[in-house]
Amino acid sequence: HLSIRRQRQMCIRDRFSIGNPYFHMRLNTSILTSLCLVCFFVLKAQQNPFYVFQTDDTILKTTWIQAARTVKTSWLSNVNPLHKKDYENIYKTHFEQIEKILGSKSVITAKEAHQYLQQIVAKIIQANPVLKADELRLFFTRDWWPNAYSMGDGSIAINAGLVIHLQNEAELAFVLCHELAHYYKSHTLQSVHQYITLTNSQEFQKKLKELSKQEYGVNKELEKLSRNLIFNSRQHSRNREAEADIQAYTFFKNTGYNATGILSLLQFLDTADKASVFPQLNVQAMLSSESYPFKKKWIQEESAIFSKMNVQTSEKEANEADSFKTHPGCVMRIAALKDSVASQRAGKDFLVDETYFGKLKEALLLELIEYTYQEGNISRNLYYNLLLLQQQKQTNLAAFFIARDLNKLYEQQKNHKAGLLVDTENKLLPPDYNLLVRFLNRIRLDELAQLTLAFCNRHLRSLTEYPAVAEQLNIAEKNNNQH
Repeated sequence: HLSIRRQRQMCIRDRFSIGNPYFHMRLNTSILTSLCLVCFFVLKAQQNPFYVFQTDDTILKTTWIQAARTVKTSWLSNVNPLHKKDYENIYKTHFEQIEKILGSKSVITAKEAHQYLQQIVAKIIQANPVLKADELRLFFTRDWWPNAYSMGDGSIAINAGLVIHLQNEAELAFVLCHELAHYYKSHTLQSVHQYITLTNSQEFQKKLKELSKQEYGVNKELEKLSRNLIFNSRQHSRNREAEADIQAYTFFKNTGYNATGILSLLQFLDTADKASVFPQLNVQAMLSSESYPFKKKWIQEESAIFSKMNVQTSEKEANEADSFKTHPGCVMRIAALKDSVASQRAGKDFLVDETYFGKLKEALLLELIEYTYQEGNISRNLYYNLLLLQQQKQTNLAAFFIARDLNKLYEQQKNHKAGLLVDTENKLLPPDYNLLVRFLNRIRLDELAQLTLAFCNRHLRSLTEYPAVAEQLNIAEKNNNQH
């Protein structure tokens, strides 16, 4: 299996693909601190409306897991007996992944958000009776990267990282139609069947046998063979994506939603890698204070930093990289659907609830932000909360979480484990995020202690009546006193 971080990068690159997001919600504070934090959010609400994190329906998740197991049994009963063992191994792995996802804290089954999503799904199903509601499990997740994926068994996930960028229900409806099209066309089953047929073919087995007798260059030949296998399977996947778009349009056009939402969605996906709901972060301004000014050396470029490296790609490499993408380019997808969209009669951007759609985006943004902390990606959590503070949104909440992040980083840096919580600079990351992680990877322990205390004094002194806030301030003071 790919690493979780590599899966995330693939999910961002290959929109609307099957993904494997993992999540285990683990509070790193004591039960008492957690209760105080809840009080911090709720008791202050009359003066400063803090966000109350959503509570999931765990019974519903259990029901979904049981339904997935039933699908697995059904799939296994219909496999080719000649290759039954291969199918069993693949389905075992596949459904273990599905159960992990469905049972994780990544999946949002909170009542209001879940019911809203089901109302949109119901409109799609009502307009397309070939879809059966009792076979489907559609849900939002707290994952930050912009993606949606069908797992083949009727489980379909829409990441918060995608929803926060959508402009209206019509765009969300087409996302749902696309993933429903994958399920309706049985693309997952087709992919498994294609893989097993290919790897058990005489040609493939003959090549493996020849390689087993070869004394030199075996690794190179194996790599070549695997690359051909990947290329062929992804070419088939591209064809399925085009097929899914056409089927999705067939579903979508019956709903009454505005078809221009299809094109605006695909236009967004074309640049989703660089999309942000906020203006660029000014790291220096947000972490500087009169008592402890930000030091330019923390983010100053050096010759060894990746930004100075040659990151140009040859035309051959670019073409090869494109060949391994599972999705046709968004420009091609737009071109394929443009005439159909133009001929579609006028529809509506919203059919369920325009007001709630806006509230949902705000809620999912905060859910995904907190999710990054629980996942252990402290640098990304710090990034999001600094952006909130910079935009003066949920300022008290953001300031509290920033203090929590900085104190956590101090603790881990002291134990020489900060690298586990902080990303490294990467040309695929936004420039402002790269500056932040550069700062986090350079700042010394004593400097971090002073900066954290200065930040707490600036933003949290007026909120020390709340135990959770007072605790973070006390931690910052204690850490600073050690230097």
